[in-house]
Amino acid sequence: MLYRIIGDTAMVIHLAFILYMAIGGLLAWRWPRTFWVHLGCALYGLSISVVGWTCPLTYVESWGRERAGQAGLTEEGFIDHYLTGVIYPADHLVTVQAGVGVVVVLSWAGLAVLTLRRRRAKVPDPA
Repeated sequence: MLYRIIGDTAMVIHLAFILYMAIGGLLAWRWPRTFWVHLGCALYGLSISVVGWTCPLTYVESWGRERAGQAGLTEEGFIDHYLTGVIYPADHLVTVQAGVGVVVVLSWAGLAVLTLRRRRAKVPDPA
């Protein structure tokens, strides 16, 4: 039972991380200090996609599931197991990755605009 909880917990944390990586820049519009956390998450996610590393959460989930007597994740990992072919068609993986990248970049651009507006609003008029 404990190993199943470990596998399930790793799966939930993994999903939350992916969601935060995709929309965390939008959350930074409300809480600007979270931008730096999002930047780290986005760079980590990008490096996993580009370099092809396996996320440690994939290992933890697979380890927990195998010890619970369940099938572990395949070598392709979390995204291929839970999302590709389930949430979006398998042949659109690159499109989805590009879409997430566009959302992240646009959210950062929007944050920059909001930050400039907030700073200008705080500057007293010299006249």
